Amino acid sequence: MSNRPQADPETAKYKEKCNGILAISAHIRYAGIMNRFGRTLAGGLRKGVVPLLKPDEARNEYFIEATRNQLRKNFEKSIGGTEYTFTENQKVKILTLSSENYFYYITMDKDTPAIEVTRIIDAARKLVAQK
Repeated sequence: MSNRPQADPETAKYKEKCNGILAISAHIRYAGIMNRFGRTLAGGLRKGVVPLLKPDEARNEYFIEATRNQLRKNFEKSIGGTEYTFTENQKVKILTLSSENYFYYITMDKDTPAIEVTRIIDAARKLVAQK
């Protein structure tokens, strides 16, 4: 009998979801699932992509997104639930999709055309909705 802690049985499912999101488009750089505190549950980069953020910067970014996500929940009774958020930076586009206990953090190449962004959002939302 091993004394090692058991891995979260959901981890394989989370990794599968991230891989499914990465497969949506060659414009997707990164797909990750974060808990409500911004801790990464699973995630992955598209093959050949160099991360823009250092590990400590990524942790801070995910914490900030988690905090924003939780703050938005305070207004859901008034304005309805958040379907997604989209942020465009000088070097990357960021999409977040909320779920009950976690959120998806997806980055896209800066030059992703608007029509492709829309397609990615629609496809990712469908994938996230699947159990």
